[in-house]
Amino acid sequence: MKEMLYFGFVELYEKLNSTTKKLEKISILADFLKELGEKGKDEWIYLIKGRVLPEYDVRQFGISRQLTIKAIGSAFGIKDEEIYKRLRKIGDLGEIAEEFAGKKHQSRLFSSKLYVSKVFSNLNKLFSIGGKGSVGKKIALVSEILGSASGKEAKYIVRTLLEDLRVGVADGIIKDAIAEAFFPDEKKEMEELIESAYDLSSDYAVVFSSARKGKSELKKIDIVPGRPMNVMLAVKAEDIDDAFRICGTPLAIEYKYDGFRMLINKDGDKYSLFTRNLEDVTKQFPDVIDVVKKNIHGESFILDSEVVGYDPKSKKYKPFEAVSQRIKRKHDIDKLVRELPVEINVFDVLYYNGKSYLSVLFKERRKLLEKIVKKIHLKIQPAKQIIVSDKKQAEKFYEEALKAGEEGIVVKNLNAHYRHGRKVGYIAKLKPSAKDFDLVIVGAEYGNGKRAGWLTSYIIACKSGEKFLEIGKVSSGLKEKSEEGTTYDEMTKLLKPLITKTGNNYVSVEPKIVVTVIYQNIQKSPSYNSGYALRFPRITTYRPDRKTKDIATLEDVERDVKK
Repeated sequence: MKEMLYFGFVELYEKLNSTTKKLEKISILADFLKELGEKGKDEWIYLIKGRVLPEYDVRQFGISRQLTIKAIGSAFGIKDEEIYKRLRKIGDLGEIAEEFAGKKHQSRLFSSKLYVSKVFSNLNKLFSIGGKGSVGKKIALVSEILGSASGKEAKYIVRTLLEDLRVGVADGIIKDAIAEAFFPDEKKEMEELIESAYDLSSDYAVVFSSARKGKSELKKIDIVPGRPMNVMLAVKAEDIDDAFRICGTPLAIEYKYDGFRMLINKDGDKYSLFTRNLEDVTKQFPDVIDVVKKNIHGESFILDSEVVGYDPKSKKYKPFEAVSQRIKRKHDIDKLVRELPVEINVFDVLYYNGKSYLSVLFKERRKLLEKIVKKIHLKIQPAKQIIVSDKKQAEKFYEEALKAGEEGIVVKNLNAHYRHGRKVGYIAKLKPSAKDFDLVIVGAEYGNGKRAGWLTSYIIACKSGEKFLEIGKVSSGLKEKSEEGTTYDEMTKLLKPLITKTGNNYVSVEPKIVVTVIYQNIQKSPSYNSGYALRFPRITTYRPDRKTKDIATLEDVERDVKK
């Protein structure tokens, strides 16, 4: 097989960057995927989003801007001071690498060819380098491929390293392009099948490989222990009557715990834990692994659960804000295990002993769950549940859940299978009528006085298709001391690496940080491009367990306005 040149990807990036139209991007990408299917490897599809790993693998290259500058200097024989000088003027290390690589390329008698296999291999090696001398080894790997690169190739290698590809390709575009490339005569039907396959695998290489082989191979994709999947999501119910309308009669009602979603995986002797955000949190929760080993029996399984933190002294449950600290923390794990222990509330079985249970009715999955999960107070238990046909019984259970300090209740259709990744109406959530949305931060302003140096006012946005639309500014809700919750200092540290543009006192940021915002009501406003503004908004929670695909849509906002 003839090797594929990296410049083929560069041409793709340039074409994608030349248009903002979704259909044009899909067509451009579909043509490229046909070529990739013939000449490349399945895993090279990750490069389309500037990655060399599937989305659920949270490992990072470990290359900072400073190291990237050193690698550029090493590759092109340029002093760091000169690069910094150009950076102050241009502001984009990718363009700076393009400039220096272009000059070097022109001075050569013969042009060397840079192959995808070499770029992919060198970037992959970065993940395994650590310890003494690791910085030099990483710089050498990067400068090696930069030294062989043309100007445009160097630009996109650097942007890939910095996770800033700038070609405007969202997941929906990739899925639709796969359908157009390999199933042009049945695109609509295949778009749904491809989305389902991705929800089950969370891996474009798996989907791409199967799609190239045909519809029957796509249909074979199923859940596998040790690989995350997109979980089933609940719709909102307005009241008990609405819950019965959505889920039928009789129905199951469970507590809506104020924790975070965790998929518990076992495959032989290997255990792994994933959030609904597909993030691997196995290392952060060794206590969960210990409890699962002792109290859940089976050779292999995938269990859907809610993990809740509690105070080790008072034994009282703590809100999500507290346990969220453990999701992102990579150090002092043992200390956090002692200071913030957790209880596991298992509410579904998706896979057990070599068999997928997605197509099994919920009432049967619950029976299996009760057989395999022991109940140990403040350690692990099946989610508290009743089955009712009577509205008064349902309301009584709802009141009990609120008195117990839970968020509300989750209502479930007993005769439904597990539909991954969709708000399909098989489950509904009901909680008191506080108005809130999950939204993403797209901009921020620096504070004054005692908050000087911190980003303390945040522009928040909902989504409409692939776009993010501003819906207001929020300045309250975060804390000044870490023991009280997420602080302005912590939020500033999260946002600074995401800054894309800087003004006088304002910065634009990549839309990655999701927060829950409560508000009094919504009014029309010409100040924001959504056409609306939240009145009296306040951040209640930073949501590291959620992605931008989970945030409120413009339709959600307009539905609230009409109430």
